[in-house]
Amino acid sequence: MHNLHKNTSKQNHWLLFPLMLALILVLSACGNSNTTVENTGGTSNTSNTTAATQAPTETSQEAESAETPTVKTVSTVKGDVEIPVHPKRIVAEEYLGSLIALDTIPVGAPGLTLENMYYKKALTGVTDTGAYGKMSPEKIIALNPDLIISGQAESYDTLSKIAPTIIVPYGDLKDAHAELTYFGDLLGKEQEAKDWLADYDKRIAEAKAKVDKALPANATFSIMEDGGKSIWVYGDNFGRGGQPIYQALGRKPPTAVAAEIMEKQWAEISKEALTKYAGDYIILTSNNLTEADYKADSFWGNLPAVKNGHLYVWKEERSWYYDPIAVLTQTEELADWLINNA
Repeated sequence: MHNLHKNTSKQNHWLLFPLMLALILVLSACGNSNTTVENTGGTSNTSNTTAATQAPTETSQEAESAETPTVKTVSTVKGDVEIPVHPKRIVAEEYLGSLIALDTIPVGAPGLTLENMYYKKALTGVTDTGAYGKMSPEKIIALNPDLIISGQAESYDTLSKIAPTIIVPYGDLKDAHAELTYFGDLLGKEQEAKDWLADYDKRIAEAKAKVDKALPANATFSIMEDGGKSIWVYGDNFGRGGQPIYQALGRKPPTAVAAEIMEKQWAEISKEALTKYAGDYIILTSNNLTEADYKADSFWGNLPAVKNGHLYVWKEERSWYYDPIAVLTQTEELADWLINNA
């Protein structure tokens, strides 16, 4: 019995190992199961963490988008004006040439500007908002603009009740660079302005080089307009050819009147005063008379510029416009004429 008990004890002892091993395996399995759950949970947590990481990113993007300004404040002659950062529906009474150069076509503009021969085709389909300087509020309202651009300060009170209005008085922007740069900044198209001006500068430089080669450096120029009863002389920022001649081609008016017309930008004179204001070359706006008519006139015909064939006559539909597109075209046109009539 003892041996049997002993053997039985041994057997029981050995039997305990499998039981203990089984227990260890079960415990181990449970431990592994917990680990797996934790790892799975870890994986799940990782996914959750990723999702949580993504969520704040999306939220940050949304917040950033929400924080991205949709309006900005612009200082004008009428005080600070809040305008859209990216206006979509612009009514422009002035400066259409700059807008077109920046690939920005307005929804409305006065009939006079729509007839600008230098960019008329680009404005096909643009709504006529009425008379220049007195645009129709009803027509503008119907267009639902988000920005109005004008040079008419007296129109501000009426226009600003319709939409944010930027007034840039005539003559404030002195040349193509000032104008394109201003509107590039205003419309968030700074690079487009730089690119356009780079091409402008290249073409202007080429025209100037040709003229400088053909004409004496000291040859003087006059910019005039014949209104029949009155004659006007203009400076370098009042249309009629002043921008291409004085700015782009770098030519000068007669010394005796240079300071006066460059400061005042215009002067009304009599026929008797023509000799004082007339340069070696005259760029003259006239709707009714031709070069032959001026040669036959007792006052005009005695001017050296007219006698020498250095009188260029064009109509106001070609000379009045002074936007960058017009100035570039006028400069090249006048340069060709000067070279052929030096």
